[in-house]
Amino acid sequence: MQACYVLFVEEVTMKLPYFTAIAGFVCILFAISTPNLSSLRVWLACSTILSLIYIVVASVLAAKDGMNAPPRDYSIHGTTASKIFSIIGASSNLMFAFNTGMVPEIQATLRQPAVENMLKALYFQFTIGVVPMYAIIFIGYWAYGASASTYLLSNVSGPVWVKAAANISAFLQSVIALHIFASPAYEYMDTKFKITGGAFELKSLTFRIVARGGYLVISSTVSALLPFLGDFESLTGALSTFPLTFILASHMYLVAKKSSLSSLQQSWLWLNVVFFSCMSIAATVAAIRLIVVDSKKYHVFADV
Repeated sequence: MQACYVLFVEEVTMKLPYFTAIAGFVCILFAISTPNLSSLRVWLACSTILSLIYIVVASVLAAKDGMNAPPRDYSIHGTTASKIFSIIGASSNLMFAFNTGMVPEIQATLRQPAVENMLKALYFQFTIGVVPMYAIIFIGYWAYGASASTYLLSNVSGPVWVKAAANISAFLQSVIALHIFASPAYEYMDTKFKITGGAFELKSLTFRIVARGGYLVISSTVSALLPFLGDFESLTGALSTFPLTFILASHMYLVAKKSSLSSLQQSWLWLNVVFFSCMSIAATVAAIRLIVVDSKKYHVFADV
């Protein structure tokens, strides 16, 4: 949203916390108006279209800049220690991002055969689905080298209206993505407090305003307060995604199927448990280090 704003305003007066507050308000409206997972069906299609708009625009403009750019610096800057910690922290970020696989897993259980449908969705997501994601990464790094921004549209040059459309698409897609991530928690709260009936009945609507609105107000406030919230994403990935995705799953399968597994299969599962336990510990240390370093670098409600 801020990237779109600076395209049209020469003298920037609004600071990042204001944009965070506006984004939080939009997320609250979306969370209240989208009562359950079933109502997300049409929004998942919209999310795909919005993602493709951002990816295509950013990739094409970056490739155009790359073909006309002078030689770039592709070296990775920083000390050896900072590089190692950044790589480990990035791995937990990736695990957290790829955890969107929970959505096709949940939806696949609605129709039989559930396991087969779930596997088809996951195979598609982690093969064809990752191609656009990695394409924009490699194109961006090729075009700008070490100066590539974490948000590629900050680097690209091209028509203002095209960049604005891509920025708006990225923002709207992030609103939908946040709701997808939070949907299991929303569903749990609805079940826990026995919220039934029509989506826009007074009781149901009031509960969503209070519960979901309260959650997003807190999240938005913390996001504005700590501009390095991505470091906490690394910590979340290290403490939850690594253990739940690899360690617990491998150990549970090992315990449940131990009698029917070959020694090679058991060794592979134990290797997963040990390796990803070490990765989880290392990623936790790396994330804590990043939080400490960035907390000294940025003040609260910083405009970055």
